[in-house]
Amino acid sequence: MNSCPTAPRPADAAGTAIVVAHPDDEMLWFSGVLGAAGRVVLCYGDSFWRPAISAARRRAVASLPLAGLVALAIPESGARFMADWAAPRLTACGIAITEPAAAARYEANFPLLVERLRPLLAGRREVYTHNPWGEYGHSEHLQVHRAVTLLQAELGFTLWFSNYVGPRSWPLARMLANQVGWSARRSVAPDLALAHRLAQHYRRHGARTWPALHRWPGVETFYAQEPTRAAEQAPDAMPRQLFAGEVLCDVSRLRPWFPARLARRRLR
Repeated sequence: MNSCPTAPRPADAAGTAIVVAHPDDEMLWFSGVLGAAGRVVLCYGDSFWRPAISAARRRAVASLPLAGLVALAIPESGARFMADWAAPRLTACGIAITEPAAAARYEANFPLLVERLRPLLAGRREVYTHNPWGEYGHSEHLQVHRAVTLLQAELGFTLWFSNYVGPRSWPLARMLANQVGWSARRSVAPDLALAHRLAQHYRRHGARTWPALHRWPGVETFYAQEPTRAAEQAPDAMPRQLFAGEVLCDVSRLRPWFPARLARRRLR
């Protein structure tokens, strides 16, 4: 994981979009493809739990140096990690939330998210978004993944997501290892210059939400899911592979004091 040549980036920027839950998710999980995307969508805006960061986020996003940026600014639900991550239960809106008030806000956000994303993703050929276990296990990451997956069936784009995982989301990733498939794999070197520049931008505005000691891996892997109709109609389409046996990257070990090899977790 120390080094890897950058694989070809999406060739058609106008046909490529990145959809993330929160400001700064784009540079944490998608820096390797961020510079080539024609549209970047930030779904949620004001923080539910940290009101002081809401104004900071608005300032940061207003001057974020990314082409094709769209901020939906949907207020966060506050659901965050309020799920039974030891025995997770996926729902039509993302994941079952254990606190009733948070669950109601979470469920109310879903149709709004789908409605707002639909015109932004129409005509796109590739859409990068959060993975089915929400990277380190954030309920709103799962909700965005679910919304984009729902729109994929309608709009017909190829969906891409990364191999990041965390201790909280590991049980869900293992549960999905023999259920979720992928049809193509793309290895990309993170764009460290862009990632650090955006991190400094968020920090300067007081909107940085991730540990300062985070380090990016030498390579991150993106997995594609073709739309069902396209996969059925293409005579040379690659059959979907299961995630069992794939190597994921543990974000909790992307710190200077951990050897890079310890960030690898193999699904079994």
